Amino acid sequence: RFGQLLGIEDSVLYVGYINQADLGDYYVDKYAFETDPESLSAVAGAFAERAADADIIHTNDWFGYNPGSRARSETDVTWVSSFHSLSADRNVDPPDREVRTEQRVANRADHLVAVSEFTRERIRHEYDADPTVIYNGFSSVEPTGKDVKAELGIDGTMLFFVGRHTYQKGLSYLLYALPKLRRDDVTLVLGGTGHLTDQLQRFGQLLGIEDSVLYVGYINQADLGDYYASADLFVSPSLAEPFGLTIVEALSVGTRVVACRSGVAELLPKDCVIEITPDSESIADGIEYALSLDTPIEYEERTWEEVADEHAAFYHDVLEA
Repeated sequence: RFGQLLGIEDSVLYVGYINQADLGDYYVDKYAFETDPESLSAVAGAFAERAADADIIHTNDWFGYNPGSRARSETDVTWVSSFHSLSADRNVDPPDREVRTEQRVANRADHLVAVSEFTRERIRHEYDADPTVIYNGFSSVEPTGKDVKAELGIDGTMLFFVGRHTYQKGLSYLLYALPKLRRDDVTLVLGGTGHLTDQLQRFGQLLGIEDSVLYVGYINQADLGDYYASADLFVSPSLAEPFGLTIVEALSVGTRVVACRSGVAELLPKDCVIEITPDSESIADGIEYALSLDTPIEYEERTWEEVADEHAAFYHDVLEA
């Protein structure tokens, strides 16, 4: 779908294990593989073989280490690796294997890319490496006009969150913030599921807010735009948000956001994303303030074409260095 949006669907081939595309000045190989050891070893070998004819290889996150490192050892290719997030962003207790591999990527790759200054700072702190920042593009959703508030029977203010129900998403802080709001007409709609869903429901009962929280589970992509558009605010209390896909999706339909620090906020006016900390008082204050604003949401969208152009310029600089 992304290729169709860029108008390059006729220039990209998806044919299975190894995919190739000739994009004018750039020749791209795309690999799809399983994460079992045998598949990883096989793709690392195939990747290294292809790298012999390449100027640059580009891998992503910790799982690109084996192919990238092997190609780097067997050829004189330049290795670029992007960090979209760190294992510590995704896990309370990050697996040692992932942490060690992230360190190896940081040590061995010729050049690193981070998707935000926030992520760059974390890489510098955790792994003593200094990546170049190339921000992601902004995604959007399309509402159909369906009134989700009416369907859910919400008469007052609707707060919305969608994502995994994990500790890193900070949902317990959000639930604890609800009784601290200076209004009693608020309904929080939680989309998505996760291993903490049952625990969050029990926590809500202990707080006495079970009638103010709706758990709607998985939301189809076709319906997602209507949820964002129907909400009065989108709230993202994530403890670590390297970029923030859901934030830009909410903004794309004109819904203001209350969120902890995120990479995407670095590109946005302050009144688009009201920044909070993972603390119930801060979240409650942020929600109250955001609901008091009546200014239109205005920001400059970052396109994926810009992302592609910046990567191309980065590759050029790498090769010219």
